Amino acid sequence: MIQRLLEYPDILNTHVRSRARPNRLEGVGISEAPRGTLIHHYKIDENGLIRWANLIIATGHNNLAMNRGVRQVAERFVDGNKLREGMLNRVEAVIRCFDPCLSCSTHALGQMPIRIELCKSDGEVCDVLQRN
Repeated sequence: MIQRLLEYPDILNTHVRSRARPNRLEGVGISEAPRGTLIHHYKIDENGLIRWANLIIATGHNNLAMNRGVRQVAERFVDGNKLREGMLNRVEAVIRCFDPCLSCSTHALGQMPIRIELCKSDGEVCDVLQRN
């Protein structure tokens, strides 16, 4: 269907297509969305083609708070070289607080796939908790 529409001769008719011309070569937009604040920064060329883009999404804004929340959970649930039971649920709760994306929010609590690895400073894995 889409292919047929694109090949239709009148698709480029001036009543169908409006030609946009750049009025600036760089622009920034900020909007509030269900997941949080979105920042879009674009640079285009004289033909209106995007040459550079930087998007900052809610996850980026909330990253510090999410990391601190996970650290607090780790301080309570890491026992030497072992991860204690209950850590998966607590980390999941932190993620849900600061990154309420659709894929996270649609999982029933306690059913989100998650894997936590406890590693030594040399990268050797000491313990793993996982829920598929």
